Amino acid sequence: MTLLEQTQTIREDTSASVGGMGSVGDYVALLKPRVMSLVIFTALVGMVLAPASQHPVLAAISLLCIAIGAGASGALNMWWDADIDRIMSRTRNRPIPAGKITPSEALAFGATLSGGSVLVLGLVANWVAAGLLAFTIFFYVVIYTMWLKRTTPQNIVIGGAAGALPPVVGWAAMSGTVSVESIALFMITFTWTPPHFWALALVKNGDYKDAGIPMMPVVAGETATRHQILLYSVILLPVGMAPYFLGYATLWYGVAAGLMGAAFLYYAARVWQHREGELARKAALSLFKFSLLYLAGLFAWLLGENVVAGVL
Repeated sequence: MTLLEQTQTIREDTSASVGGMGSVGDYVALLKPRVMSLVIFTALVGMVLAPASQHPVLAAISLLCIAIGAGASGALNMWWDADIDRIMSRTRNRPIPAGKITPSEALAFGATLSGGSVLVLGLVANWVAAGLLAFTIFFYVVIYTMWLKRTTPQNIVIGGAAGALPPVVGWAAMSGTVSVESIALFMITFTWTPPHFWALALVKNGDYKDAGIPMMPVVAGETATRHQILLYSVILLPVGMAPYFLGYATLWYGVAAGLMGAAFLYYAARVWQHREGELARKAALSLFKFSLLYLAGLFAWLLGENVVAGVL
């Protein structure tokens, strides 16, 4: 039996599982809350930096809609990926492969939240932001999850656009427009995504092989992946400083972004240098963990500068 036939059998077995006993926590897990927290934060920064304002209650509802839309994407991703989630060690305890929620329940949950979040965002903010949110959900679920993830090692590169769009949606929710400044925020996350996920892929290479997912280390090999991580890390350094270059962040942000970009490059260089054994694993894990700090740090600095400027 081929891997495709095995995963199809698993999908059918999973679809036939008895559900309806999922707890509130299981449904929250479907929303991928850790990913959602990053979406909320980057979208908030986009909203705060936008050159327009909205009533605080409407702004809070808009941010909630963006968060729910991101969570709905996660639920639909778990619905489609239930077969491979059961194979991979880091995902086999998710609600669907664990038998707590059926695929049909996850599909209904995700589809309802998707439609509701887009509709409410359009009503309380504007239809530009709602359209961008709808496109984000579509891109993540259809383009990335259903197509790219299982067909190309560039899945993370192209699919990363979905995860990079929340600050653009937040900016549009406040201003009704998409600007160069919001695109710069998009580019930071878009450029950050490949080295971030490929570092994890180096650690979890065996899982991806077993599940038949053509991640870069599986298809191109770990050496080529390390080259790509280093290349994207070099590009990320000036991209991370873009808000300063475009004039909507201070020199202090530019210095901080440059230093953090240099640190990111240092960790990437260690991944490139250490290619075997425990040192290689530790280097990849260190880059993965620092990458989270890097992205959160840049957006937190932008948010802090704006808050301080507003107070002064």
